[in-house]
Amino acid sequence: MNILVTGAAGFIGSYFVRTLLDGGYPGHEDDRVTVVDKLTYAGTLSNLPADHPRLTFVHGDICDTALLEKVFPGHDAVVHFAAESHVDRSVEGAEAFVRTNVLGTQALLEAALRHDVGVFVQVSTDEVYGSIDEGYWTEEEPLLPNSPYAASKASADLIARSYWRTHGLDVRITRCANNYGPGQHPEKLIPLFVTRLLDGERVPLYGDGANVREWLHVDDHCRAIRLVLDGGRAGEIYNIGGGTHLTNKEMTGRLLELCDRGWEFVRPVEDRKGHDLRYAVDGTKAERELGYAPRRSLEEGLRETVAWYAGHRDHWHRSP
Repeated sequence: MNILVTGAAGFIGSYFVRTLLDGGYPGHEDDRVTVVDKLTYAGTLSNLPADHPRLTFVHGDICDTALLEKVFPGHDAVVHFAAESHVDRSVEGAEAFVRTNVLGTQALLEAALRHDVGVFVQVSTDEVYGSIDEGYWTEEEPLLPNSPYAASKASADLIARSYWRTHGLDVRITRCANNYGPGQHPEKLIPLFVTRLLDGERVPLYGDGANVREWLHVDDHCRAIRLVLDGGRAGEIYNIGGGTHLTNKEMTGRLLELCDRGWEFVRPVEDRKGHDLRYAVDGTKAERELGYAPRRSLEEGLRETVAWYAGHRDHWHRSP
């Protein structure tokens, strides 16, 4: 199989590609991978095995339709990770999020349709559902995004679904919980807190810290994407959960303990605009249809993640 992977110089996409090329996904040992990545602040070639014989890297923008016309021929599947993904940045300025996440996704779908790509996996987020006070979102929930980032991903999901319904393109959508793991860009909560605590700096906790998030190790997420690629159904949506829900204050406490710091290293800050209170997905469908269940416990994953940042200061000290 020849797979086109967008945004694979970033955290999640690079993990997926590295695992595939290392033989970590049964049935894909001989796959060839083409990566298209713009190499923005959150992506770096060092995340990829650039000299691997089954990897081709293309530096480019997914909105560049002329480039896509050159790259797409001969590919059997697309796994679409490329996105502007940081909520705080979207609050400050939404234009880049609409351009990349909405227009870029549409350009990829159009190219996939023209070049008879067999499967298109749209990697999305649980944030498209909005906020849920109690219970869990199923895939049938309405989309009620509250940040420009979430709205751009919801728009991309709807456009992707329309290419299935209108044109018959085999589109499969995944919506994941909050990812974490080694190598994530330090703008996200866990690496931001870990890197600052390791440097002896205080960390900012929004509001009262009562916002609840579900945490998913990147390895579990990428394994689920592989299952959707291999066994998912056209036009279907699959929630990918991690199974562990914590308030931001609870997560802060765990990170303080792992970094051997006390609560004096926490600095309360004004809450973010439109800050969703709680996320929680129902992963029953992915378990029933694909056999997916998270394997990494949060305790194990956090220990591994903190140890990685402690041992790779050169990685995150270079990040803007």
